[in-house]
Amino acid sequence: MLYTKWVACWGNATSITDRKEAVYAKDITLRYPIFMPFSGSKLRLRFSNLTGTEPVNLSKIVIATADGRKIPMKSQIIEPGREVTTEEVACEVNAGETIEVSIYLADCTQMNAGTLITGPLSKGKYAYGDFAEADTLPLDLTRNTNWFYFLNTIDILTEEKNHALVCYGDSITAQSWPDYLAQRAWRDGYHDVSIIRRAVSGTRILRQYDCITYQAYGLKGATRFPIEMDVAGMSAVIIQHGINDIIHPVGTDVNPFRPWSDMPTVEQLEKGVEEIYIDYIRQHADLANIKVYSGTLLPIYGWRTYNEMREEMRVAFNEWLRTSKLFDGCVDFDRAVRDTKNPERFAQGYDSGDHLHPSETAYEAMAMEVPSSLFSIAAV
Repeated sequence: MLYTKWVACWGNATSITDRKEAVYAKDITLRYPIFMPFSGSKLRLRFSNLTGTEPVNLSKIVIATADGRKIPMKSQIIEPGREVTTEEVACEVNAGETIEVSIYLADCTQMNAGTLITGPLSKGKYAYGDFAEADTLPLDLTRNTNWFYFLNTIDILTEEKNHALVCYGDSITAQSWPDYLAQRAWRDGYHDVSIIRRAVSGTRILRQYDCITYQAYGLKGATRFPIEMDVAGMSAVIIQHGINDIIHPVGTDVNPFRPWSDMPTVEQLEKGVEEIYIDYIRQHADLANIKVYSGTLLPIYGWRTYNEMREEMRVAFNEWLRTSKLFDGCVDFDRAVRDTKNPERFAQGYDSGDHLHPSETAYEAMAMEVPSSLFSIAAV
């Protein structure tokens, strides 16, 4: 088999982690399972300290293959605000296998760069102590985690036909539908596409928070997008973003960090998408052939800040997302999960319970809404 092309086979966003009482860790092993959609001969890993304010020392990095091989990599020091890509390492893997990436943090480490993600393919663990090279983590020292720290992207040297489909957005996309989409692509025989998630819970297109209460809600679109479009072998991106711009503002009398002045107009949201996302792609020669699909915003009836004005904005913005000629197409997630008689609501069984995030069944429906043609867009 001839492997000549680097393609991202797994990817995540990097944001500011939730600012709890403890923001440091020491003598801890992180372990992340990674489904491999492609066969290949070499791997390279990107680590991010984009949102950190101190250097991070990854004392040990070990890749464990499905057949039990352990491939140690050089330790990495990531300066604050930076990302690093490892040297490529020889690592024969087969499509459909799961590898594990283990990271040991020996020193006191600021855990300020990572993202919370969920889904059937997103199951991390951490253990107290150095177990980076262990076959299994000790049960009594190990817990599950959905926080993915520092590990940002994995590229594989693979066949020319393989390519990456990027899912960009907020908490809706940080949750399960990209994992279900990856499973669907594999199940349906599309073995030349990877699903790369670039999503941060709470993030907005136009604004970001600088207070520690909401810093985990992430960087604004203009800051995030250029960083998160650095995806080897990308052929298309689905952008499902904007609901937080609509639902967050409540006035400083209710929340000092959420003034009414943050509330955009629909026209400002449209202009933001055009100038921040579409123009960025069209103005960069290396992205000129990327297909850009919009993703409609989901129902919010019953959410704690729901009102008719916000619903009217959502409906108007969705209509623009469906019809704008700026996009190569639209993935109508709203249609996939809404109630047919009361379209402002989730369909029965599709509400997670908070009236904003879908249920797992609804996330599967969202994955089914993505046209299969996106799996077979020619690689660029």
